[in-house]
Amino acid sequence: MGTATPHQEVALIVGMLSAFPEVFQRLEAILSERFGKIARASAVLPFDYTRYYEPEMGANLRRKFLSFERHLHPEEIAAIKLWTNALEEQFAAQGFPAPRPINLDPGYVTLSKLVLATTKDHAHRIYIGQGIFAEVTLGFTGGAFQPMPWSYPDYRTDAYREFFSAVRADLLARRRGSRAGEAG
Repeated sequence: MGTATPHQEVALIVGMLSAFPEVFQRLEAILSERFGKIARASAVLPFDYTRYYEPEMGANLRRKFLSFERHLHPEEIAAIKLWTNALEEQFAAQGFPAPRPINLDPGYVTLSKLVLATTKDHAHRIYIGQGIFAEVTLGFTGGAFQPMPWSYPDYRTDAYREFFSAVRADLLARRRGSRAGEAG
């Protein structure tokens, strides 16, 4: 029989999607107030993989990812998804010309995977409580993040996978630094 052990801390990431990329700076301030200093930010990337979001979000969508210096326990992700959903509602009430001006996608990076939180059930998603599901979107194998059969097209791109690889490298360096500090 195996012994249950606590999971190591993981690196929180938040993807921001909007037709109004000028809100990214406001969101960065709000997110860093909640989760601590931003460790890494991606470039603002075009999001032209689907038109699914256009009716509620508008055209010419842009994506930006953030990671944070403060790491978290993976079981916190359900509460974080609920909080980001509430933040989306706050922005929707601010009179933007689109009903949903921002989409926030929280998740986390471990040494072996990228996990995203969602409110949508599907065969490959696991219910984690509070109305939230978790999905392994990318797996780290062969020295790189690899997409799953269900990974969205944008998460298959080199730009996304390179960002998550950099976040993973930050996590690995932090763990190695912690072990070195424990030994001293």
